[in-house]
Amino acid sequence: MTTHPPSAPPTLEDVARVAGVSRATVSRVVNSVRNVDPKLRETVERAIAATGYVPNRAARSLVTRRTGGVALVVSEPERHVEAFTGGVFGDPFFGRVVEGVVAHLRPQGLHPLLMLVDSDEEREKLVPKLRQEQVSGVLLISLHPAEDPLPRMLTDAGVPTALFARPGRPAPVSYVDVAHQDGARLAADRLVSRGCHRVATIAGPAGTPAGQDRLAGFRDAMARHGHAYVAVAEGDFTEHGGERAMERLLAEEPALDGLFVANDLMAYGALTVLREAGRRVPDDVAVIGFDDSRVALSCRPRLTTVRQPVEEMGAAMARMVLDRMADPARRAESVIFDPELVVRDSA
Repeated sequence: MTTHPPSAPPTLEDVARVAGVSRATVSRVVNSVRNVDPKLRETVERAIAATGYVPNRAARSLVTRRTGGVALVVSEPERHVEAFTGGVFGDPFFGRVVEGVVAHLRPQGLHPLLMLVDSDEEREKLVPKLRQEQVSGVLLISLHPAEDPLPRMLTDAGVPTALFARPGRPAPVSYVDVAHQDGARLAADRLVSRGCHRVATIAGPAGTPAGQDRLAGFRDAMARHGHAYVAVAEGDFTEHGGERAMERLLAEEPALDGLFVANDLMAYGALTVLREAGRRVPDDVAVIGFDDSRVALSCRPRLTTVRQPVEEMGAAMARMVLDRMADPARRAESVIFDPELVVRDSA
């Protein structure tokens, strides 16, 4: 008697194909999300019946909060906990990410568990701790992604994960990011259009993809405008780091008249040093930041900056995790957002 291996069970993709809708729509119907058009819901339910699809009960229970949940994990290289929490929570950027995440999760009855990981020992314990806390989806913010093994560790463990910013090491993990180089080009174009001739930049950490991309995009755009050399001082994305970098740039290029800073916090520090040096902004030096955080409005003068839609990026990251929890076979995906230049008083 010949036996035949059983066929693979139908998946969300099969249902989506039969219904003629996206996999995300099927996921929302399966997880009883309220904001689905009734006609679409009926179409999907007919496709579920036709294919014989059986939802992954474990993943579905996570999304409907019967068991399990989602964790927001912030990962940083080992340091003193006071410096870690002060650096994370002192940066308005982090608050905007959380705002976007919560805005997407709250309507579905989910509230993320915050977990801080700042050592190799903590990283090794993370997956067992997630299981202990009945957490099956991770929203990961890695402050130094080039050095961080967590994206690969989580995906190897089969934990549905989405990362804010592309991983520094190759890993089959979903992520959201902004087109950093395009944003840096917007800044370069603005400085050139204002007639700046001696242009410099305060770059982000060389070990971060964002720092690398913003510097590369700015240099490339300035070269296309005929500027063969741009003075560079590396910062660390903090206000104090911006101050130190600005001091170095003024020592190298005392006559600089245009400055692109890789984030708003460093720009705030740079403006302080320029003011103390008697350099007027924007009359003597035009200054452009990156992020469009609340810090940009606290600057004097108010900061012209490149906006990245952080709240929307956080919401997209949360959506990715819920989709992966509902369909563990779903492939990793990326969503890249477009930046825009927000013109204020500094350039």
